[in-house]
Amino acid sequence: MAKRKQNRRPRADLAYARRVLQAEARAVEGLADRIGRQFSRAVHRIFACKGNVITSGIGKAGIIARKISATLASTGTPSLYLHPAEAVHGDLGRVQPGDIVLILSYGGETSEVTRLLAQLEKMETPVIAMTGNRDSTLARKAAVLLWMGEIGEACPMGLAPSATTTAMLALGDALALTVLAMRRRAGRFDREAFALYHPGGSLGRQLVMVETVMRRGEDLPAARDDMTVRRALAGLKAMRRRSGAVCLVDGRGRLTGIFTDADLRRLLEEGRVDALERPIAEVMTRNPKTVRQGDTAGEAIAIVNRYFIEELPVVDDAGRLVGLVDVQDLLATGVNL
Repeated sequence: MAKRKQNRRPRADLAYARRVLQAEARAVEGLADRIGRQFSRAVHRIFACKGNVITSGIGKAGIIARKISATLASTGTPSLYLHPAEAVHGDLGRVQPGDIVLILSYGGETSEVTRLLAQLEKMETPVIAMTGNRDSTLARKAAVLLWMGEIGEACPMGLAPSATTTAMLALGDALALTVLAMRRRAGRFDREAFALYHPGGSLGRQLVMVETVMRRGEDLPAARDDMTVRRALAGLKAMRRRSGAVCLVDGRGRLTGIFTDADLRRLLEEGRVDALERPIAEVMTRNPKTVRQGDTAGEAIAIVNRYFIEELPVVDDAGRLVGLVDVQDLLATGVNL
């Protein structure tokens, strides 16, 4: 009998875990039906904010507030987190004219939060409230109310913040990313800005523009396509950085082909005594894979991996050669190939 109960327990645990996930999913789905005019007001206030969007909350809500602040900051909205308890002990000095404060509290009556509200009211700082209690002090004092509705916690005792904090996180993401969409439409945030704010992450490194890593000028291995193989390769001797390929261009500077180390080996393996005197146009690889000026390192990596190549010419919109990206150049940025 004991053995049967023991075998049933893992199934019961899995069933309960599924109920937790379903409860949290319902909490998030319920928000989609509640956002409306107040959400739009919050988004436009954040978008128009001339100062910082300061987030605040205590306990688990405070942890979510920190994450929302981080998301805002990384997507073009200056933001910082303010601890409610520390705020009334001097940290209110962080709040300046032009700032907006986003406060998270599901119940809306936490003592630290209400004390902070009283001070923000004196400072005439507008507050956006994220709460589940429309009758709370937080809701009444707020300029904009993001009402979450009644949410039952996934905790078996109905006490530990779980579904409510998941809903707060999702609503915060909706705020931040809607503001980001507005910034992009206004031309105030793009992939280059994202990469600037994420230089240490693998995602940010993939967003580095190819112009920043490509070989150009004296480091660009290029030659006219009307030269012989010998003359084209001779021009590489003075280069400071070795490359496994030379890019070929016509009289207008448009890319016509590429000649790699592998092409040279195949040519020499033919055993012809005049191999190096042959016109390079006859033995080069025509219509090579390219990346455009303005593309990202991530896009270059995708082409390198798809076609198993190590050198990728960079061209402008007219097809003119402007640079060369080598696998070693990509690896130097720290991206994963």
